[in-house]
Amino acid sequence: MKFLLDQCVPASVERVLSEAGHTAIWVRNVLPTDAPDEIVATASENADAVLVSMDKDFKKIAPRVLIGHRARFRTLSRVSLDCIEPHAAARFRQAMSLVEAEFHLASQRSDRRMIVLIGESYIRTNR
Repeated sequence: MKFLLDQCVPASVERVLSEAGHTAIWVRNVLPTDAPDEIVATASENADAVLVSMDKDFKKIAPRVLIGHRARFRTLSRVSLDCIEPHAAARFRQAMSLVEAEFHLASQRSDRRMIVLIGESYIRTNR
């Protein structure tokens, strides 16, 4: 799997992804650091990468239920980390098999988006 890591994601998450054999690309290596979220979402979608972010704004611009102009991100998959930075890598590691399984399931559906929410005390998927 390929992941695009947003600015706010700790480096420890990149190490977890690499250790699991996945490709992790930093947004800062492909876009200006001040790129708007819509551009980051477009870049992730165009690269067929799962967007990983701790920024809750992506829920607003790329919700599970597509409404109006927000329907433009029809193939954007994302993992939203809703935990404190020091716990992000451990929580992602705990969720890895679920993320991989959800990605596999999504790739077989007409709606190929995968959305996984990882919090301090929960891991959720939106199908």
